[in-house]
Amino acid sequence: MTTSVTLTIRFDAPFWVGVLEIAEAGEVRATRHVFGSEPTDAELYQFLLRHGTALLERAQANPAVPVETRRPLPHNPKRAARLAAREAAGVAQGRRGTASQEALRLELEQRKRSAATESRRRRREEAERRYALAQAKRKRRKRGR
Repeated sequence: MTTSVTLTIRFDAPFWVGVLEIAEAGEVRATRHVFGSEPTDAELYQFLLRHGTALLERAQANPAVPVETRRPLPHNPKRAARLAAREAAGVAQGRRGTASQEALRLELEQRKRSAATESRRRRREEAERRYALAQAKRKRRKRGR
């Protein structure tokens, strides 16, 4: 079982973004980190020393996406045009072109769900706290304080 880890730094306007991909057993897991300005080699090295393990753990926690194998190119140009149109329609419907992009999309959706859950929990706790304060205030008024 071969495991391949790749960190790609690219400019995704207006920031520099690092995409960490872990490929093993026909599946890809990915995560990304926004650097802001372009990191130098020394800054990248320091970042990996400090946060590399956390970045790997974050990628491992993400869902795996199967890697599609490439099909041989068809010899018939009309068939090639039909396949290209079908692929373009798939991208237009929201599917991503590569497995790492799909893994990043799944990670983003998972983070959105967890953030929404956490936000709901905080709102509920805040409402309960305010209700308890109102109850205490009501009791104090009833006792004449």
